[in-house]
Amino acid sequence: MKASANHPEYTSTKITCSCGVIYDTFSTKDDFQIEVCSACHPFYTGKQKIVDAAGRVERFNRKYKRTAAADDAAEATDAPATDAAAE
Repeated sequence: MKASANHPEYTSTKITCSCGVIYDTFSTKDDFQIEVCSACHPFYTGKQKIVDAAGRVERFNRKYKRTAAADDAAEATDAPATDAAAE
């Protein structure tokens, strides 16, 4: 049985985050970069970042925007007619 197949060689590796934090650890891979780490992730920092890809949030708001006139008309149709029901 080959000894190298069962035990990979771990080397010193630097992991660099996009926010600039550098982690020194051991890995079977060479140095590499990550996009999010515990220093910049919203779950750990408590800051929420809204990522809007190509204006999707604004497009949704424009598509499903309700006007004041539409709200008034919806309220008028929801209210029962008391005079017609009494007769």
